[in-house]
Amino acid sequence: MEIVGSVPPEPGQAPPPAAPREPAGPAGRPVRQGRWRFTAPALPTSVPRARHGVRDLMRRQKVPLGADLLDGLLLIVSELVTNAVQHAALLSPELTVEVSVGPAEVRVAVEDGHPYRPRPLVPDEERIGGRGLLLVQAVVDAAGGSYDVEHTAGGGKVVWAVLPLTAAPPPTSPPRPR
Repeated sequence: MEIVGSVPPEPGQAPPPAAPREPAGPAGRPVRQGRWRFTAPALPTSVPRARHGVRDLMRRQKVPLGADLLDGLLLIVSELVTNAVQHAALLSPELTVEVSVGPAEVRVAVEDGHPYRPRPLVPDEERIGGRGLLLVQAVVDAAGGSYDVEHTAGGGKVVWAVLPLTAAPPPTSPPRPR
């Protein structure tokens, strides 16, 4: 299933056309698996709009995310959309956020038309900002997920992260000598 729409409008603007309704699953419950796409202008106001859109989608679809995993997912959305807005807007006036929910994982991807692959910066206490991809990597690692960047056929890129819907096992410590 795919629902394509746009991020909710700014206050005072006309709402976008209604997206098709999600089919109901057994006993009338919403289907939890699917793929949704939101498009938005590459503007700073799109960051909270995309984050709230993803949060509301997770709740509506009853995706079984614990509070920590949902917070991590929303942090990833914020950081990836912020990167697209700050670093790709010149070549890509629009960005796309895609959320895919499967039986064991949730995937979020942000696509823009800028060709350069983002890289995490070396942490620097003097610099303000520049830690977004480090945060994304930390959330992904803590959850036992994955993250990468792929180039699109149109010359842009998709930055994506996958988080498992089950908690990552705690790290194991080496056995103690006796």
